[in-house]
Amino acid sequence: MKHVWLVAIAMLAAAPLAWAEEPLVKLTIKDHRFVPASVNVPAGVRLRLDVLNLDATAEEFESDGLHAEKLVAGGGHSIVRVGPLKPGSYRFGAEYHPEAAGELVAVAP
Repeated sequence: MKHVWLVAIAMLAAAPLAWAEEPLVKLTIKDHRFVPASVNVPAGVRLRLDVLNLDATAEEFESDGLHAEKLVAGGGHSIVRVGPLKPGSYRFGAEYHPEAAGELVAVAP
């Protein structure tokens, strides 16, 4: 039983290291718009989206294609993990401001 706990602890300790190896894509919400509105990303890998909200009000990042939904506080940021993605275009938006839209374009290596 002690061996099982040691393995579990080792796996949990290694998880942040694996996340650190995932490419980081930065998106900003400013004036209820995503900047940049379109981003090319590598296909076939997991990604971390760092969504920074420069507006004073909260916004919800959402995408059916990315299977992601995350609340981003006003003046805050949230990490959204997605993928691995097949080559193609993946739309995302903001629940509270539908005019805010963007896309990730997964490009094959």
